[in-house]
Order: sequence, then C-alpha cells, then structure tokens
Amino acid sequence: MKPAPLAQRVSTLELFFDLVFVFTITQLTAVLRVEPTPLVALQVLLMLAIIFWMYGGYVWLTNAVSADRASRRLVLLAGMAGFFIVALTVPNAFDGGGLAFGLAYAVVIAVHIGLFSRASRVRSILGVLRLGRFNALIAVAVIVGGAVGGVIQLAVWSVVVLLAWLVVPRISPGSFDIGAAHFVERHGLVVIVAIGESVVALGLGLRDLPVGPGLIAVALLGLALSACLWWAYFGGDDQRAEEALMAAPPARRSMLAIQSYGYAHLALLLGIIAIAAAVEEIAHHPADVLDIGLAVALGAGGALYLGGQAGFRRVLTIGTPIPRLLAAVVCLATVPLGSALAAAAQLGALLAIFLALFALESLRARSRERIQEGRSEPRLSRGAG
Repeated sequence: MKPAPLAQRVSTLELFFDLVFVFTITQLTAVLRVEPTPLVALQVLLMLAIIFWMYGGYVWLTNAVSADRASRRLVLLAGMAGFFIVALTVPNAFDGGGLAFGLAYAVVIAVHIGLFSRASRVRSILGVLRLGRFNALIAVAVIVGGAVGGVIQLAVWSVVVLLAWLVVPRISPGSFDIGAAHFVERHGLVVIVAIGESVVALGLGLRDLPVGPGLIAVALLGLALSACLWWAYFGGDDQRAEEALMAAPPARRSMLAIQSYGYAHLALLLGIIAIAAAVEEIAHHPADVLDIGLAVALGAGGALYLGGQAGFRRVLTIGTPIPRLLAAVVCLATVPLGSALAAAAQLGALLAIFLALFALESLRARSRERIQEGRSEPRLSRGAG
C-alpha cells in the first residue's frame, strides 16, 4: 500500500490542540510567579520537559497521520483532553497531585501510541514499537513518582526527563519521515501562541490599575518586549529553518528536527514562561524592586530564549549564533537592575538588549550583502566585455 503524503499544512484541529497545550504554559507561569525559588524553578523545568516531550510526540504524530477521518479526530480530541487534565494538575503536581498528573499523562501517551500505530509514513515499524515501549515506561515512572511524592518524586521525574530527552531520541530517529513545511509551521504556531500568553500575563497584571502615564509606559514596555520575542523568532529564521530541513537528507532530517525543534524549543518555551512570570509582577509594581527570584527569572528568561535561538541557528546552520549568545549573557547582567533599582528598569534594559541585537544583526546582514555585490560585479563586467 502506498503511504499517504505527509501533511503540508497545519489543520484547525491541530491549532485547537495547541491552545490546550499553551494552557499548560499559563499554569507553569503562575506556579513560578507565586513562588520563584530554585526548587520551584526546577519543578517547572521538569514538568515542562515531561509535557513538551509528548507535545513534540503529537507534532510528529500529526505530521505522519492526517486527522482526516472522524475516528482519528475523536482519538486526537481524547489526547487533547488528557493534556487539559495534565495542565489542571500542574499547580499541585508536587504537592499531593502528582498521581493525577501521572494518570492524565498516561492517557496522553496511550492515545499517542494507539494513533501512531496507524502511521504509514515510517521507514521502520520497529522504531515505532521501540518508541511506544519507551513512552509507556516513561508513563509508568511518572505515575510511580507522582504517587510517592516528595524527594523521590523529584528524583524519579528527573530521571524520566534525562531518559526522554537524552536517550530515547537516539533509539532510531531515522525511522520517521518529516514533512518540513508542516513541522516548522506547527512549532511556529505554538511559539506565537506562547508569546501571546506573555501579553495576556501583562494584561492581567494591569487590568485592575487606573490608566495613567505610568501604566501606559509599562504596558508599552511589556508589549514591546513581547514583540521582540516575536521578531527574534519570526524575523526570517522560521523560513530559513524550513528550507534547511527540506534540503537535509531524509535520514538526517529527523535528528535535526529533534535537536532544533526539541532541545532548542524547550529552552525557548522555558524562557517565555520565566519572562511572563516576571512581567505580570512588574505590571503590578513597576516602580518597586523585584523579588530576587523574579529578577533572575526575567534575566534568565531572556538568556534562555536567545540561547535557545542560538542553538537553533547552529544546528540548522541558518545564521551565526554568536550575537545571540552574547546577548543572552548580557541579559543575565540585568538582574541587579530589577532586584536593587526598579522592576521597570530591568524590563527596559532587557528591551534595549533585544533592540541592540537586532540593530547589530541588521548591520551585519547589510555588510554581507555589500561584500557579495562587490564580488559579483567584476564577474558581471567581464561577462559584459
């Protein structure tokens, strides 16, 4: 039987699915904002890594299995329901709600295994079986860790994250085909919706305050920073990434997808969560100093976002990562501004770093264009002569 063609466009059902997933981002943001301690930051990282692992699994799933039948749509909706319950359990996942988190997560994995078994766009059925077996073991470990709780839960879930992100991708990534256009668009949509969540966090922080010059200034600063997050991702890297994936040999394309849209995007999303948690607090008290935890979250959030993009560029060789790595380091240097001077000062400094980065990259791009034009002119002249 001839395999069905790979998906080329993201369906509205997939977009609906992503909205449910981004509710998880909202929940994780709220957890970090309420208690921005190192322990809670670790818990947020573990939950995001566990959840995003299976979100990525569903992207690969719909890339290979089109939801073009009522039966498949119903099964996908069941997986979406599992994600929704997982999101609801996030606030108490390390405070007695770990078992509920694990059981809902098991539903997500069971649906994924069941629907992926219908995939025809795979080069190795053995690879699918291995992936399903490992994901089932991950579900059991998450349930056991959540049921026990405490330090054991933290340890077990840490092991789960290490296995999922460092071991499982090396099983047989070449077993799966990748439709580059669909794959890139799907991840771009979840990033834009997650950035939108940071705008929502800003609006929630400002909604009960009287409108005045100070509120407008903070609103514009926060919105401008969100626009910078958008610009940094959608200013051309998304299109170049699609071209790079399409040009890669099929056997290598899968590993490139794991590295760029798995590891790098995990850092991007964690950065968005950290920034959103701090921005909502800044909206309430822009002239006050930030709690040291939130000041670190804001600076580290910018660093994670830019660091993730630097890794994204390096893996796909779509641009130099060095300016974004340097900007990421400078983002960390803004922490004293928020914790010792004023919350709005750190927000403004972070915005200035992004704007300076864009200006530098624009100058570098123009310089490269002039050099290329200079190299082509002599050849044109000789041809004309």
